Amino acid sequence: MPTEPAAGGTGTSTPTRPTPGAFGAPLPTEPAAGGSGTSTPARPAPGAFGAPPVPPRTASTGAFAPDPSLSWNAPTPPPPGRPVVSFGEPEGYDERARPRPLGLRVRPRIALAAACVVLGLGLIGGALTGSWLVGEPGDQGAQGTFAAAGSLWHSIPVDRLFPPTVDGKGAGPGGADRTWTRIAVAPDTGCADAFDPLLRKALAPAGCRRLLRATYIDATQSHVTTVGLLFTKADPATMRALDARFTRDGLDRRADLVPRPYAPKDTLAAGFGDAQRASWTVSVLTDAPVVVYAVSGWADDRVVARPEPAEQAMGSGATSAVAQAGLGHEARGLADRVERTLRRNVGPSAEPSS
Repeated sequence: MPTEPAAGGTGTSTPTRPTPGAFGAPLPTEPAAGGSGTSTPARPAPGAFGAPPVPPRTASTGAFAPDPSLSWNAPTPPPPGRPVVSFGEPEGYDERARPRPLGLRVRPRIALAAACVVLGLGLIGGALTGSWLVGEPGDQGAQGTFAAAGSLWHSIPVDRLFPPTVDGKGAGPGGADRTWTRIAVAPDTGCADAFDPLLRKALAPAGCRRLLRATYIDATQSHVTTVGLLFTKADPATMRALDARFTRDGLDRRADLVPRPYAPKDTLAAGFGDAQRASWTVSVLTDAPVVVYAVSGWADDRVVARPEPAEQAMGSGATSAVAQAGLGHEARGLADRVERTLRRNVGPSAEPSS
């Protein structure tokens, strides 16, 4: 940088000052108010290089209006010199990127779908026609089970219908377990002397093919119970009608329609007669030509003035001597177990799921 000669013409020189405004020169200063020597940097003129732009004033209010180019929504101009590139639509799609209906590709699919629909309708129609012609397999199975149950009285040993010992898990009052021991089996007979006249009349529409009976005693030898299987001559429709009548008219709860006990001589049930009947249950089956019943009483030949149906004696609020002794549970529990044994001998499909 050139130097100027010092005052007095000596050889010592000082650096020359750059011209104000030149590159690298400090900004000019303005004198402070009051004419003092302190100065402040001069402000650049509006619009000069390095100065922020001044927004225009509005004509109505005189306030500064915002610059649209500084808005968030203002489009960003592409940089100069760069080409604008757009992607073409894929082949086979419209402007919304949906597949175009290409006839050569869609028509075979429509034809295939139509063929599947026709084939499915044909199979369904054939199945329906076949079922109408030959009947449902379930109906044939039910009819076969019904017929098989009706022949059990002479086709299986008596021990399989009336086991020597019957376990009644949870069959007693309060869910207590019960065990019954068979003390006698009656010879298979007709129904002439097995029922009171009114009960025999109520069961007459189903007919009487054979009657099997056995008498059991409980583990404490306090109660005796006769259980019976009446094999009828009825068809399924008749059994359903008989069951509906017993339910509708309450025939299974009438004290004048109590089954008679079987009291074999020289046994603990020898004194178990009509006057000792305490509780009973009658169940008309609809999937087998069988009526299952049971009647219970005390083993000490106690006379009961009025027997109670098992459903009533098992009620939570029952306070009679019959109910307190659990004789309703004796009749119902043993009848249910013998009925389950009957169904198991017919086949697994005959036993209803619990």
